[in-house]
Amino acid sequence: MDQDQDHGGRNCCSCCFSFIFTAGLTSLFLWLSLRPDKPKCSIEYFYLPALNKSLDSHSPLNTTLNFMVRLANPNKDQGIYYDDVHLSFSTNSSSLVNYTVPRFYQGHKKKAKKWGQTLPLNNQTVLRAVLPNGSAVFRMDLKTQVRFKIVFWKTKRYGVEVGADVEVNGNGVKANKKGIKMKKSDSSTRLRRSCFWICVLMNLLVFFVIR
Repeated sequence: MDQDQDHGGRNCCSCCFSFIFTAGLTSLFLWLSLRPDKPKCSIEYFYLPALNKSLDSHSPLNTTLNFMVRLANPNKDQGIYYDDVHLSFSTNSSSLVNYTVPRFYQGHKKKAKKWGQTLPLNNQTVLRAVLPNGSAVFRMDLKTQVRFKIVFWKTKRYGVEVGADVEVNGNGVKANKKGIKMKKSDSSTRLRRSCFWICVLMNLLVFFVIR
């Protein structure tokens, strides 16, 4: 009788362990398959009329900055909710101006082009950025937080911080005709490492249960 009870208890424990680990592994595989990627950002247009040497030198100096940044959602099934997108422009020596793109939603595999024009910049600051060869280098940084829409629910907020240097030629436009990719400066690698250690832990637990 006691042996039957012990045998039944062991079977019950084995079933519980099997259910728990099966559910855990299933959840892990679902998370890995649904884990979203952060948006890809690039600078597609950058123009400073004040540095355009072909313009009439007698006309009033236009120190506004005109730009277009593109945000691409690389995910096949997840939409992205953007908080306000904060853009900052600077040179090697000083900050120039800030600009804010209002919050918006982006569907899966969609691209958003955000055009903008800043307030007039300080003329002397702009001219000091010009190099001896006539070109100039500016810095553009982007900072925001995003939430991913997965089926019917939204994830927590994730920070996005990217930036890139922009070389401007004698016509006041960016020298590189192609889009300039803005490089990441966030903790995305840490997320990948955490998933790796979860996989290792689950495999070890399954191994001990089988034994």
